[in-house]
Amino acid sequence: MQMRCISADHRNQSIIGVCIDITCPNLRPYCTYCLPLHAKHLHMLAPLDVINEWVQERILQVHNVQNNIQEFKGSLESLLKQFSTYHNFTIDQIPNLGISQFDNLVRGLGSVEECEKILFRQLDQSIQQVKQIVIQIQNKFKNKTNINKIENTQILHNKNDQFILEQTKNIDKLKPNLSPIAYKLMNKNSIKQLEVCIAVAVNKDCSIVAVGCQKLIKLYEFKQGMLEWIQLLNLHQEEVNTLYFMKKSNQLISGDHSGAILIWSSDNNNQWIQSQTLKQHNGRINCLIMNNNEDTIISSSNDQTIKFWMKQSEWICQQTITDHKHFVLQLSLNEKQNKVISCGWDQLILVIEYSEQNKQWMVIQTIQVDCQGSRLCFINDNLFAFQPKKSNLMYIYEMNNGSKQFTQTKKLTVNQGDDDYVLFPLQYINSKQLLVSKHHKYINLLRKTDNDDEFKVEQSIQFNSQMLFGQMSDDGEYLITWDNASKEIQIRRSIQQ
Repeated sequence: MQMRCISADHRNQSIIGVCIDITCPNLRPYCTYCLPLHAKHLHMLAPLDVINEWVQERILQVHNVQNNIQEFKGSLESLLKQFSTYHNFTIDQIPNLGISQFDNLVRGLGSVEECEKILFRQLDQSIQQVKQIVIQIQNKFKNKTNINKIENTQILHNKNDQFILEQTKNIDKLKPNLSPIAYKLMNKNSIKQLEVCIAVAVNKDCSIVAVGCQKLIKLYEFKQGMLEWIQLLNLHQEEVNTLYFMKKSNQLISGDHSGAILIWSSDNNNQWIQSQTLKQHNGRINCLIMNNNEDTIISSSNDQTIKFWMKQSEWICQQTITDHKHFVLQLSLNEKQNKVISCGWDQLILVIEYSEQNKQWMVIQTIQVDCQGSRLCFINDNLFAFQPKKSNLMYIYEMNNGSKQFTQTKKLTVNQGDDDYVLFPLQYINSKQLLVSKHHKYINLLRKTDNDDEFKVEQSIQFNSQMLFGQMSDDGEYLITWDNASKEIQIRRSIQQ
C-alpha cells in the first residue's frame, strides 16, 4: 500500500498507519508528522501491516450480516407465500367453495386467529425493532465517513501493543518541532525590491518563490534560503494582489486589482506560460484557495462575492455566493474539504458547506461580529481563528457539538493597532501547530498547546511599517516577507530554542 499524506505541511510523507477511532476528527490515514493529532488515542492506531487483517475482519462481519439479512428475508418471503392463499380471498367466493375447500379455509383462518393472540404481536414488535436498528445503522454510516465497527478486535489490540510503544517514541522524536521556536532573519539573503510587493507565495517543495510586484510576477529559485531570479511574468493589466501555487501540479494562480485570475503552467523547459484567464469578478481579487483534489478554485473579491470555479476541459465558474454586503477578504477551507469560511468588511463571517444532496455550496451559518474582519483560517474541522481589522484581539471560534454551529470561545491578546493592509493571509502550520498572524507592524506566531486548545505567543516580529506582506512555507521552515520600510524581500528561517 503506497500512499502519501495530503496535509500540505507534511511534505508528502508516507502513510504509516490508519486511525480507527470513530470519534477522531482528523484524516484516518496518517504519517509520522500526524502523530501529535492522535496522541490521545494511540491505542486506536493500526499500523499498515495489520490493517489488511482488520479490514478483512470487518468485511467478514458485513458478509455475516448480509447472510443473516438474506435468511431473515427468506423466512419472511416463506411466510408471505403461506398467507398468499388468504390475501386475495373475498366473502363473495364462499358460495363457490366445495366442502373440503371450505373446511381448509376455516382451519387456516383458525390458525391465523391463534397466531394473532401472541405470535403476530411478537412478530410486529420484532419488525419494529429491526426497523429501528436499521435506522441507527444507517445514521452511523451517514454521520461517519468510516466503515469500521466501534469495537476493535482483541487480535488487533495485541498486535498494536508494540506498535503503540513505537508510535509513542515517534511522538517523542517529533517533540523538537513543538519545542520553543523562533524565526531568525537571514540578513545576507535579503534582496532589494523597491516596487511594492503585495503578494508572496512558496511552492509545495520550497523550490520556487513567486512575488507580485505591482503588475509583474517575479519568480525566484529558492535554495537553502537563497533567492535567485529565474523569470518575469508580465501579462497582468493591474496590480497583482494574491498568488497561489498548486500542490499536485506545477501551476500557479494569480489574481489582480481588476478581478482577473490567471492560470500559469510550467512547460518542459521550466518556463512559466499563461494557460487560461478567468474574468467574472468585477473587483479586486483578495484571496485564492483550492481543495486538495485541485479540481476547485475558490476566489473572493471586492465585488462582494465568492466564486467556485470547477475544472472541466477548462476552468469555469460553477457557483457564486452573494451573501456578503461589502469586500470579501480571506477564505479558508477545512480539513474535510466540505466547509469554507469567509470574512470581510461587512462584519460578517460566513460558514459555507457543500451539500452532497444538492451538489452545491450553501451558507449554513452567518456570524455577526462587532468589527471588520481582515483574516481568518481553520485550525481543524472544529476550530478557526478570526483576526479583526482593529483592536488587539484575535477571536477563536469552536463548533458546538450539539448545535453544530460555531461560537466564539476565546479571545487572544495580540499587538494593538488598526491594520490598513489586509493582504497577508492568516496561516496555520499543522506540523508545528503554529498560527501565523500579521497585525499592524507585527507578525505574531502563536503556538497551539494540547491543553484545551489554548494558544500562546511564541514570537512577535516587529517591522517598521504596517505595509507588510508575506507568507510562511507549508513546512514552516521559512518566513518570506516584503515591507515598505526596508524595501527588501527578507528571509527568516526557523530555529529551535
